[in-house]
Amino acid sequence: MRVLVQRVLSARVSVGDEVVGSIDPAVAGAPHGLLALVGVTHDDTESIAKSLADKLFRLRILDGERSAADLNAPILVVSQFTLYADTAKGRRPSWSAAAPGPIAEPLVDRFAATLRELGATVATGRFGAHMRISLINDGPVTLLLEA
Repeated sequence: MRVLVQRVLSARVSVGDEVVGSIDPAVAGAPHGLLALVGVTHDDTESIAKSLADKLFRLRILDGERSAADLNAPILVVSQFTLYADTAKGRRPSWSAAAPGPIAEPLVDRFAATLRELGATVATGRFGAHMRISLINDGPVTLLLEA
C-alpha cells in the first residue's frame, strides 16, 4: 500500500459537478489538514491498511511538529491506483501492480474507517470515479508512506 500525503489548507474532491468530499481545517480549528491519496497493490491486507492509517494519523508533519491526532486535523482520503504505475518501459505506464477494484476498494474503505475509529474527521472521494481534486498544499509538504 502506498499513501501519498499532502499537508493542505483545504481540499475537496468532485465527481462531475458534485462535491463528494471536502475538508476545511480552519472550520475544525486546525491550521492544516491532510490529503491522503491511497494506492493498493495485490498483496496488501487489512492489517496493512490499519497500520498505515494509524501512522498517518500520528505523523508529525503539521504545525509545531504535531500530528492530525494532536490537532484534530481533518483528512481527505482518495483512492489512487496510479500510485502503482510502472513507467520502466516505453511511454505507456503499466497498471499491473495496482490491485483490481474488488481487492482495492475494501482496503481503501478500511483505511478511512480506521482513521475514523482513531477519532479523525474523514472525508472521501468516490472509488472508481473520475474525480477532480482541488487543494491548497501548504509548505509544500508531500510525503510517500509505504508498507
